[in-house]
Order: sequence, then C-alpha cells, then structure tokens
Amino acid sequence: MSDSRPFTDPSARRRLFVAAAMTMFVFGMLVAMLGTLFGLPATRARLGIDLAQQGDLFSVLFTGLFVAAAVVGPLLDRFGSKPVMVSASAMVTAGLAAFALARGFGAAAAAALLVGIGGGWLNTASNALVSDVFPDDRGRMLNLLGTFFGIGALFVPLVVVLGFDALSVTGILAIFAAVAGATTVVCAALPFPPPHEGAAFSFAGVLNAARSPGVLLLAILLLFETGNEAALSGWTSTYVGMMGWSPWVATLVLFGYWVVAILGRAASARAQAWTGKAPLVVGSSVLVVAGCVILLAAATSLPGLVAGAWIAALGLSAIFPTMLAIAGDRYHRFAGTVFGVLFTVGNLGSIAFPWAMGHISQSAGVRASMAVPLAGAVVVTILAVVVARRVSREQPVRA
Repeated sequence: MSDSRPFTDPSARRRLFVAAAMTMFVFGMLVAMLGTLFGLPATRARLGIDLAQQGDLFSVLFTGLFVAAAVVGPLLDRFGSKPVMVSASAMVTAGLAAFALARGFGAAAAAALLVGIGGGWLNTASNALVSDVFPDDRGRMLNLLGTFFGIGALFVPLVVVLGFDALSVTGILAIFAAVAGATTVVCAALPFPPPHEGAAFSFAGVLNAARSPGVLLLAILLLFETGNEAALSGWTSTYVGMMGWSPWVATLVLFGYWVVAILGRAASARAQAWTGKAPLVVGSSVLVVAGCVILLAAATSLPGLVAGAWIAALGLSAIFPTMLAIAGDRYHRFAGTVFGVLFTVGNLGSIAFPWAMGHISQSAGVRASMAVPLAGAVVVTILAVVVARRVSREQPVRA
C-alpha cells in the first residue's frame, strides 16, 4: 500500500522512521554478528574452520551486500521502499535460521550469502526512505538512523556477554532471527510513500546522476570507509583474543566499540550543524587513522587495545551517514539509484578488507593484518579533503 501522507503527516513520518530504524537495527546485527561470534573459538571449532576461512565468510556476507546494492537502487525508484524492505527482512530471517543450523563452511557460507543479500537491501532501502521522508532535515535524520545501526550491532555482543554460559550459538542466532521476523511484520503493516517513477521517472536523469564525477568520488571514498568498518568491526574481538586476552574480555572490548560508535553517531547528528558535513568527515577520518595506529602500536596492552578500538569507532561513526547525507542533498530525486551506486562500490571494500585480513592473519599473524584498516583510513582522509573542496564548489544535481 502506497500513500502520499508519509511525506506530510508527522505521525506517519515517525512511524516510517521507526520501520527504517528497525531495519537498520537488523542490519547492524548482521554486520556485528560474524565478528562477535567468531571472536569465540567455539564458533570456529563448531564449523571446523581456520582464520583464513573466517575471513572468507566475512567476504561472502559482504559479497551478498554487494550483489544486493548492485540491483536495489532502480528497484527502489521503480517500486518504492516497502516491497524491498519486507522481502529483505524475510530473507534475513531465513538466512539467520539457516546459519543457526550450519555445521560446516559450505552451509555457513550459503547462509551468510543469503543474509548479506537481504541485509544489503535493508541498508539501502532504509537510508533512501529516510532521505525521502525528511528532505528538510536529511543530515540529522540519517545520522540518527545510523545510530540504530550501532544499537543493533551493540545488541549482538550484549546478548553474547549476558548469555555467555547460558546460550549456545544456535540459541543466540534464534534470538536474532526472531528480531528480523518482527521487523518483517512491522514493515508489512505500514503504508509507505509512492515510488519515484510515479513522479515522472527519467532514466536520463538517473544515468546523469550515476555518471557524475561527484557520485564516483563519494563511492570510492565509501569503498575504503566500508572496508575499514568491516575490518574493524569484524576483527577487533579476534585481534584482542589473539593478543592473549580471554574471549569474554575480547567481547567486552567489542561491546565498548559499539557503545562508542552509537554515542559518536548520535553526537555527529548535532556536530555537523556546527562544523558542516564535509569538515566533519575530514575530522572523523583523522580519528580513525589515530585509532588504527594505537591498535598496532599497543597490541599487548589492554588499555591500548581499548583506546585504539574505541577511538577508531568514534571516527568511523560519523563518516558513512554524513557522506550519505551529502549525496542525498545533491542527488535527492534519484536517491535510491545513487545510494545503490554508492553501496555497490562501497561494498567492494567490505568484501576485500576482511578477506585480506583473514589471509594475512593466517600467514603472518593477526597483528600484521591491522595494517589493512590503517592504510584504508589514510586513503579515506585524503579523499575526504578532496570531497570537502568539491562540495564547496559544485551545485546540487536537479535531474
């Protein structure tokens, strides 16, 4: 059911934001799930895999995100957010159930691919929906939406820590599947805005937006940014564990990582009003560089590991949603397609970085693999400066 009221009725807009927040919560769970569960040696033993295969599973999940992002943009602009969000939530529910039953690498990889495709649709659709529904407050609302990504990611280590002795991996995954199932029901029950094609859809406008050098620059920046996010969220607890700390301590460090990410994202929603969007991205990327340097330099010190991980989390928290807000400001008419382009290119980093870290860890040690996100953070900082300069010169696209 489509309805124009969600664009104007405050209560309808709030309900749509709740639906988007739930889907982003689920997406946060998915991103944090593998990193948290594979921080437990018992999970690797259960599936019979090594560190390289752990990295492969991360890459399979993000390959699903890549495939989803490659096709979802035009679907959003043609059919609207509702069918995408409902089908994606159902797909994630099924994938989590399959993962709970997996007992080997092949079954786990198939489940991870299904979860990744559904998660990629949820991520793009929820961001495009909020960008559409709140055109007058896009930057703040996208950062607020991103906070629910962090809350969903935080939920995963919280469940593991609280249920450390009481819940099996299967039981934990059943909880996650139940949350995804509830999200499916909520999205199915609400009216959504009409699709963009209903308002004079133009393929020429879509192509012009997608080919824009500005879009490509944002996409390349997000390639390294999402690679860093996947690497640090996926490998932090494993890194801490391999440095000699217990699985419980490693999970607590990851729990703190997501707490800082949530607080940072909530703060960034207000901070960009003072700094502007592009300068906020530049400053945040510098923080990520500092955090990665500390992680490498203080590998055997628990306070150093905590400081490095949490500083990196603070920096990462603002970059992605703020970049989406910049894109939404400039390419509002075809936000679904533009966001799809950004996520498609960006997810290449999510595939490559965890894969590289897994294979470097297996051959040279986990500490050596931490050079991957450090290099990515340096590149993001350089590109963020370029974006800041371009944003100050260019005019928004009015396709």
